[in-house]
Amino acid sequence: MGSILGRYVLREVVTAWLVVTGVLLIILLANEVVGVMERAAANQYPQSMVLELIGLSSLQYLSIVLPVGLLLGVVLAFGRLYHDSEIAAALACGAGPMSLYAPVALLALVVAGVLAWLSLVLAPEATAQALSLRNAAVRAGQLAPIASGKFRSFGSGTRAVLYAQNVARDGTLGEVFLERLEGVPGSPEFRIVRFVEHVVTVQLPPLVDAVRDLEARPTASLRHSHDPAERAELHWRISMPIMCLVLALLAVPLSRLKPRQGRYARVWVAVLIFFVYYNLATVGKTWITRGTLPEAVGLWWTHVVVTLLALAVILWPRIATRLRYRVRRL
Repeated sequence: MGSILGRYVLREVVTAWLVVTGVLLIILLANEVVGVMERAAANQYPQSMVLELIGLSSLQYLSIVLPVGLLLGVVLAFGRLYHDSEIAAALACGAGPMSLYAPVALLALVVAGVLAWLSLVLAPEATAQALSLRNAAVRAGQLAPIASGKFRSFGSGTRAVLYAQNVARDGTLGEVFLERLEGVPGSPEFRIVRFVEHVVTVQLPPLVDAVRDLEARPTASLRHSHDPAERAELHWRISMPIMCLVLALLAVPLSRLKPRQGRYARVWVAVLIFFVYYNLATVGKTWITRGTLPEAVGLWWTHVVVTLLALAVILWPRIATRLRYRVRRL
């Protein structure tokens, strides 16, 4: 019976995890698509690079979506099983707690392994490629051929705007209008200058070295570095798969429901624990960067704090019930 129950629980958890992860990823990508399209319109990115930038952004978001998606997937799956009394029936038939923890632990190990490869190898490479592609897109957009009948802006800071009525095949511009006014606003003294021939310097944005960006640095270089910021980034990447394991195993007792509780009663607690967990890790990363926290401590303390907090939330109802029972007996 244990193997049958384990396969059933695993199927329910995997289904809920895939749905939650997919929805969260779509929400984040929708926001990213808007940002990429805004930058593409402002910097005139080539259309061929827009989809590639969106795809690289999805790889960067997966390191955040996978842990919270697994947490919510387990809570939602077990919430339905508790709400429909399926777990109560299985336990009454002799199934032990290992029948519930084993499939979740198996899935958590697989997801943590994928997340380790993603955060340590794939995500830095995707970030470096996205930075390089973004720089190339900016330069390609600035140097793209001028279209006739449209205003075209160049450079950053002091921008130059050009309008040409006709554009020949060899790039020669026709019916170009350029007029410059010089004077003090509000003063009647000004002059108008017209040009027969004029040269406008186009200042392209400087290239950003992808290797220098902290999130794009290879993990091997971070491991041999003594810089506090780079060591903090290394601890952050290592903490992601550990966070996934901790959240998945805590989600099983966290999803336990009382007989009259709704199936979504524990979702808000799971979301709260994830936000506390993620913010503690972010604060710990900042402390390591600033030297406030010893680098040897790393972010291991965040896993301990969140585990104790989750256990307190899980065990508090039982402790409160026992305390009330003892008070009544006295």
